[in-house]
Amino acid sequence: MLQYTSSFVNYSYMKTTVSLIIPCYNEEINLRKGVLDKVGNFTKDDSKFQEVIIVDDGSDDSSVEIIKKTYLKKFPKMKLIENQHQGKAIAVITGITHSRAEYVIFTDMDLATPLEETYKLISKFDEGHTVAIGSRASRREGAPITRRIQSKGLVLVRNMLIGLPGIKDTQCGCKGFKREVAMNIINKMIIFTKNRHVTGASVSAAFDLEFLFIARKLGHKIIEVPVEWHHAETKRVSLWKDSLETISDLVQMRLHEFKGDYR
Repeated sequence: MLQYTSSFVNYSYMKTTVSLIIPCYNEEINLRKGVLDKVGNFTKDDSKFQEVIIVDDGSDDSSVEIIKKTYLKKFPKMKLIENQHQGKAIAVITGITHSRAEYVIFTDMDLATPLEETYKLISKFDEGHTVAIGSRASRREGAPITRRIQSKGLVLVRNMLIGLPGIKDTQCGCKGFKREVAMNIINKMIIFTKNRHVTGASVSAAFDLEFLFIARKLGHKIIEVPVEWHHAETKRVSLWKDSLETISDLVQMRLHEFKGDYR
């Protein structure tokens, strides 16, 4: 059972270097709220953060224009990669493949998980762990009842189809990996590849599941780290569309596992 403690961690002694990856799809509202100012100011003088990679997933609003005009010169650590629209999963994969630091952490543009929480993942890397994921298992502040039902339903379906026993929260938007491990996992992914086609907003919930499923098959210990999290309202999450898409992806994963394709 996850325990939330107030134990002190001296972050100044962390030796890990990190590429922070932030996927972006039609984030004009969040950008105008100044989320990248928070990211830039948080990382600019912190040597642990080697770079901030923003991967645009084919936005059709002014997101790319705002990032180019306002942030790339203001914060030298920031880089922008422009993808065709293929969904959040491919945006994250793109960021990982272009990263240069020893470790990678990805988080959502809305900063529902505060940036300070990334230090908790980094501390696990300093201890020698290669896969560390944020967990909201005991704290989902502000989440509507429909999202909570969706989450519990996903855990039930996940357990039936692919397992992942012992992991309380696979869907928190803040996760980190040793880059070498992440690249090995990406090379073994079947459902989420660059051939994947999506329409409209796609949160790609099963991406986290396939990633963690392969990580466990490869023998990596998955460390869940309790993090602070605040619900951020979004129109990108559709209860029925995303649930059906996730179930379809999980069924495909189960079939590939049955055929031995993940070996």
